[in-house]
Amino acid sequence: MKELLVASGNKGKLREFGELLRGVVDTILSPADFPELPEVEEDGDTFEANAIKKALSAARFTGKPVLADDSGLCVDYLGGRPGVFSARFAGESASDADNNALLLRELAGVPSENRTAAFHCVIALCLPDGSCQSFDGMLPGVILEAPRGEGGFGYDPLFLVPEYGQTFSELPMEIKNVISHRGRAMQMLKEALERQGVGAQQRGARD
Repeated sequence: MKELLVASGNKGKLREFGELLRGVVDTILSPADFPELPEVEEDGDTFEANAIKKALSAARFTGKPVLADDSGLCVDYLGGRPGVFSARFAGESASDADNNALLLRELAGVPSENRTAAFHCVIALCLPDGSCQSFDGMLPGVILEAPRGEGGFGYDPLFLVPEYGQTFSELPMEIKNVISHRGRAMQMLKEALERQGVGAQQRGARD
């Protein structure tokens, strides 16, 4: 694919997508390349609904293929929260530190065996003609009682991957890209592109 717009203003996500799409897409575009690109309200009930809404809106506006994702953390003890509200768990203008602090408060005193969680990522690839494909990746883990590591973003410092004994913040990028929820969804996308979309979830969006 020659050009692909990644519809995200999150620099951390843009960096990860750039790494993951190397060799698949010639040129990665960002919202900065389209200053008039309208923002889309993420008001869907699911990660998939939000991802498709963002990608489809941008594809129709720019006339380019667009990749968008919605991802978040689902904590079992909290009934799946923060879920689709992960980025604004502590409020609309919350920082990563604010969200992490609230999560730790809500899990205060909860033993490690009950701190299970999973990162989810749904990636949507939409074309200007309204056709969309979605890819769902998931990674289970455990929420620590205190942050560890300096890398990554979001809830990465609190999310322990038991298989490696490290948090997302501590894992090297080359490992994180392979095992992460986003990496797994992206691998599904790569395989679908190689098969020209065969086996992917595809639909025509309604006007």
